[in-house]
Parts: sequence; C-alpha cells; structure tokens
Amino acid sequence: MKFSAVSQSLSRWAGSARTFYAAVALIFLWSLSGPYFHYNDTWQLIINTSTTIITFLMVFLIQNTQNRDNDILHIKIDELLRATKDAQNAVLSLDGMDRKQLEKLRKEYTTIGDSESITVTTLVTETPDDNDRPKTDLNQA
Repeated sequence: MKFSAVSQSLSRWAGSARTFYAAVALIFLWSLSGPYFHYNDTWQLIINTSTTIITFLMVFLIQNTQNRDNDILHIKIDELLRATKDAQNAVLSLDGMDRKQLEKLRKEYTTIGDSESITVTTLVTETPDDNDRPKTDLNQA
C-alpha cells in the first residue's frame, strides 16, 4: 500500500468525531488514574511521550494531506483557466517560477486588478415576514 493511500485513510480516521471522542476518553481515563499512581513522574511521562509521538507523526500526515489537496486545487484551477477563453494560458506553468518572479507577476496582476472595477449586482426579494429588509443572493450575481 502506498504512503499516500495510507495517509488518506489515516487522515479520514484521525479527523473523525469518533477518534476525537476516543482521545478525550483516553485523556480522561489517564487523569483519573493520577491518584492511583500518586501523580508521579512516570504517570506524567506516559502522556507527555504519547502526545509527543502522535504529534510528530501527525505533522507528516497533515503535510501529505495538504500537499494532495493543494495539487487537486491547482489542477482544478488550471482546468478552469484552460477552459476560459480570456484567461492567459501562461499562468498554467507558474510552478517553475522562483519567488521573485512570482512576486513580479503578483504585482502585475494587482495593477490589473486595481485598474478594473467590479460591480456586484444584488437580487432583492420581499417576503411577507420581512418587507423592509432587502435580501442579497450573491449566487445570482
């Protein structure tokens, strides 16, 4: 099984409500065991070591999931750019640019954005309960 498949499965499992409740239950049980162990150093070391190891492993899991989600998002945006007639297809290959080139391109697009104005149209509807307040539906804009 590939690392990405394992990390996706673990990500879904770790992000579930059931896992969260299990973690809360384990911490609760650990805290209840404190008086039995007289709150000694070993008792504290168990939770410290466990949480440190889990956190360390979760960093890699989260990074892998974020990289995958980022790649998916980029592919979707690339497809939208490719399908849009007015889009500049040159922006599809931004991955190879260094930071300075990206900053320069960002400034160019900021200049373009500053020179154009955007108008947002609103759809006003009246309801019997609320005649005085207009409703805005940005999905219809």
